[in-house]
Amino acid sequence: MKKVLLIFIIGILSVFTANSLLAEVRNNNMQHDMASKIIRFHVIANSDSKSDQALKLRVRDKILGYIAPKLKNSKNIEESRKILRENNGEMLKIASSEIRKEGYDYKVDSTLSKVNFPIKTYGNITLPQGKYEAYRIIIGSGQGQNWWCVMFPPLCFVDITKGQVSYEKTENEMKKVLTPEEYKMVDNASLGLNKRNIKFKFKILEILKSIGV
Repeated sequence: MKKVLLIFIIGILSVFTANSLLAEVRNNNMQHDMASKIIRFHVIANSDSKSDQALKLRVRDKILGYIAPKLKNSKNIEESRKILRENNGEMLKIASSEIRKEGYDYKVDSTLSKVNFPIKTYGNITLPQGKYEAYRIIIGSGQGQNWWCVMFPPLCFVDITKGQVSYEKTENEMKKVLTPEEYKMVDNASLGLNKRNIKFKFKILEILKSIGV
């Protein structure tokens, strides 16, 4: 009986592992396609001190206040990219002005480039680990934690604290640029399915352990 159970479990694990590997390859390709449709926005603080982190948020607010009307109705990623480049100088001036106003002499730099990022959650979406295009404002030494959002589609301008209303806005904006399969990759509700698959795998391993395998 034990031998039959072992063969059965090994068969299940083999199928599960093969499917998982195929899914991983498919997901990696899909993640690359999905990431190519997104521009992230990061404001990186000089340090993790309380004052530097507070300054980061003030700079963020000033920049978003300026660029929001220009990006809000952008129809595609190329248009958003063009808007960011055309307004980069002004955004740097705004950031520098706010930094000086608060009594600091930090330099401020910006980049619009592709950067590797860890997995991050924003409201009801989770962006998988990978390389994304990002507009980054770097304050001083840029050694502090960053604040981030998605500039295209324009999620920076959705108040994610407003529960279901903001979730629906986020969902609608993401679905405008992502395919249904790509959206499943970032939708927290869909990601729950992956968590259940992982739990199933560990459950099988527990059974194997319990019968001395």
